[in-house]
Amino acid sequence: MKVIEDEQRVRVMEGPWTPEAVIKEIVEEGGHDEPFYVMDLGEVVARYHHWKELMPRVEPFYAVKCNDDKLLVSTLAALGAGFDCASKAEIEMVTGLGVRPERIIFANPAKLASHIRYSSSVGVDLMTFDSETELVKIKQHMPHAQLVVRIRCDAAAARCPLGIKFGCDPVTEAPRLLKLAAVFGLRVVGVSFHVGSGAEENGVYARAIQYCRALFTLGAAAGHTMHLLDLGGGFPGHTGSSIRETAQVINAALDANFSGCEVRVIAEPGRYFACAAYTLATMIYAKREVPAKEDDVEETHTMYFMNDGVYGSFNCLLYDHQEVTPVPLNTVEGTPHSSSFWGPTCDGLDCVVPRMRIPALPLGAWLVFRDMGAYTIPVASSFNGFPVPKVRAVVDRRLWSVLKELWPLTENHFVVAPPAPVAPLAPVAPPPEPHRAVFVECALK
Repeated sequence: MKVIEDEQRVRVMEGPWTPEAVIKEIVEEGGHDEPFYVMDLGEVVARYHHWKELMPRVEPFYAVKCNDDKLLVSTLAALGAGFDCASKAEIEMVTGLGVRPERIIFANPAKLASHIRYSSSVGVDLMTFDSETELVKIKQHMPHAQLVVRIRCDAAAARCPLGIKFGCDPVTEAPRLLKLAAVFGLRVVGVSFHVGSGAEENGVYARAIQYCRALFTLGAAAGHTMHLLDLGGGFPGHTGSSIRETAQVINAALDANFSGCEVRVIAEPGRYFACAAYTLATMIYAKREVPAKEDDVEETHTMYFMNDGVYGSFNCLLYDHQEVTPVPLNTVEGTPHSSSFWGPTCDGLDCVVPRMRIPALPLGAWLVFRDMGAYTIPVASSFNGFPVPKVRAVVDRRLWSVLKELWPLTENHFVVAPPAPVAPLAPVAPPPEPHRAVFVECALK
């Protein structure tokens, strides 16, 4: 399996560490004034095993759109995960890493014809649809495709509702599409749904699985051999979140509706794997004091300018509706006062945190943002010439000894480093438990 490009370098670290400790060590090396990520590969691996423990019947097909960092994708591939791809470029990247086409679902219900032809050329036969026009297109360009009809079943609340764009009605539209596909001579092999990214309701999975069971019956009546159930995404991934209750609902619904059936069950988690694994470090390079107005009861306000903003990593504020909190890398003392944090571009809309209270910060102070792995890196741009942050990944040494057997890397790719000191943290949030690690640096493209 192809994983890491030749210019990428893996640095093996020993001793206890935290993301903040790694950030501090990098900063203290000097000469750093660009933002960067620290990625905890151990978090990704632990979440994969936790998923398999809680939902052994459900195969995770990672949603590449969430974070297409090659190291993340490669690690999940090495663990045995499948992949949800939404475009030719995503399929090209995943297959380029050595992933077999049967471990990929082309899960975009509205595809470009050229992307369908490319999918066919590389053997990715499994794909979704939710309309008659898509069936016509697939009939023309890839009649041998294995099709999955995507239905709409929305969570009562979700960070990013997707039913407004994709998914046919499971009662009024899906049965007709199943019949039409049979008339076209196309094979429908399953049903998929997506309750919404960052869903805040668990019961929706039970409702959706019931709809799918009914459609399996209707599909068989129309002449289709139905054997795939795709649960989509919606699983939480931030630090402290849990999928335990969601898993209980899903397992019970599968037992009630698909017990004893030879049905392959997959899901499309994205932020579940990516979110908590990435910690972002940014630096304050300028600040501006805005005096209170003469009749204003409010105090003087400080505007801090950081080297990353909404055109970079913090695009998640606009597109993923995230809320972020800066944590000073080094402990700061003093009375908290009114402050705001801004990105580096010349756009007045480049505001990351419009208002919060925090003690005064000096120029050159570094800030830490946790849970920054979901819908950040792949959407970031170099607008105004500011670079997309690089990723420096860390992983438990024992885990590295296993993963390096799966990655095509030689010992020349690794450098043993001394123990990283555990940095003191600002008293804003408790640090994660320290553990042993490996260090990887890779330039994002």
